[in-house]
Amino acid sequence: MKRHEFLRELHKVTANRNYLEIGVNDGRSLRLSRVPSIAVDPAFKVTSEIRCDVHLVKATSDDFFARDNPLQHLRGGRHPWRNLRRGRPALGHWRRPVLDLSFIDGMHLFEYALRDFINVERHSDWASVIVFDDMLPRSADEAARDRHTTAWTGDVYKLTEILARHRPDLVTVLVDTEPTGQLLVFGADPRSRVLSQRYDEILGEFAVPDPQKVPETVLDRVRAVPPETLLTAGFWRPLTRARNRGLSRTRGWDPLRTALTQVSGL
Repeated sequence: MKRHEFLRELHKVTANRNYLEIGVNDGRSLRLSRVPSIAVDPAFKVTSEIRCDVHLVKATSDDFFARDNPLQHLRGGRHPWRNLRRGRPALGHWRRPVLDLSFIDGMHLFEYALRDFINVERHSDWASVIVFDDMLPRSADEAARDRHTTAWTGDVYKLTEILARHRPDLVTVLVDTEPTGQLLVFGADPRSRVLSQRYDEILGEFAVPDPQKVPETVLDRVRAVPPETLLTAGFWRPLTRARNRGLSRTRGWDPLRTALTQVSGL
């Protein structure tokens, strides 16, 4: 299954009510959205027909997230902070939208993708779905930090190990899509500051010069799940139901984590 076909089906199974895309290019992935959307790219050149209510932002993702209210276009969405005693949004946070589905396909260097995830997570919650593109390079050349091939994933594949090591509370699922795979992340916690606090440490360890020594497990897609298996899994309906009801992380995350673990074979 090709990546855009997978993304099209992902929009369906997540029943997402909003969408964020980082890295627009010509708009081939953005055209799949039918919900209020924000698309960020410093040099987009959209040639595809867009069929959603979209706010196109010509800026770097770092600059976009530095704005006072970057998701203003999605106002009226879900709310991450809740008064657990009354079941109502906490004072001062009731208007802040929460991202249902986010697609990170920006600059193909791991530190950029990591910063994008840190920023996206702050606007997500446990029921959000966050997708990284280009996570399964087919060769060390394709995974180089300094691009010298036509097809280029860069070294964003390192995010799989980074998240596994520093954020074991998340569940990550590699998906065997063509041409270069994707990674889905579940269980986002907008209050976590682990990655931002350890950013310099992570950068110092993972920013190594070319040629990149890509693990054989990545090149051979050893842990990647067939996209059809993930799309037909039984957890999607309970996930969307819990999300739409505003179920708290305490009540909703553990059952989902168990189901995801079974699908991913972890």
